[in-house]
Amino acid sequence: MPCPMKIDFVSDVACPWCAIGLTSLESALAELEGEIAVDLHFQPFELNPDMAPEGEDIDQHLSRKYRTSAEQNAANRETIRQRGEQVGFTFTIGARTRIYNTFDAHRLLHWAGLQPDTTLQLALKKALLVAYFTEGRDPSDHEVLVDVVGQVGLDPEAAREVLASGDYAEEVREAEAYWQSQGIRAVPSVVVNHRHLLQGGQPPEVYLQALRQIAAESGAD
Repeated sequence: MPCPMKIDFVSDVACPWCAIGLTSLESALAELEGEIAVDLHFQPFELNPDMAPEGEDIDQHLSRKYRTSAEQNAANRETIRQRGEQVGFTFTIGARTRIYNTFDAHRLLHWAGLQPDTTLQLALKKALLVAYFTEGRDPSDHEVLVDVVGQVGLDPEAAREVLASGDYAEEVREAEAYWQSQGIRAVPSVVVNHRHLLQGGQPPEVYLQALRQIAAESGAD
């Protein structure tokens, strides 16, 4: 009988390592099919919670935040592109020129997680990552968000109502505060069964080994 396992994937839709980590985690979970029964939830984390609505030029933002040069930023993007290629996620160099506020995307992800179809939150998360990193779309733009919602089979009009109303803002803020209170300061953070923490955009084999070990320990308890 598969070992039940809850995974909270704490991340931001503007985090490239989160895209790498999620793609790797999915690969590991596919290999573990039949061994573990995963209850996967996406939890909010904003890398730039104070970002202005119009966003900021990506090079200016990175240079100010990390004190890096344009050359270093370009080299880091190429490293990320290569890591993405290794796990099957496409980063389009030059597609994203700005960093945006992601709070409304997190509100929609919370809403998606409340739907009867438990696969929809995962589908929306993946589509939002593709929209930003592969297609260079603005994840703070409500029309972009509504379009992405429709692509994955969620109700676009219901999403439009959520965005217009401010629904789930309090819930997202509470979730962000909770995970920060648990010591989460960087993403992606993969929290398994509320006890085990895996951090960073790891390759599939790291997730595979860790989840198998956690499952074995759970079976021994």
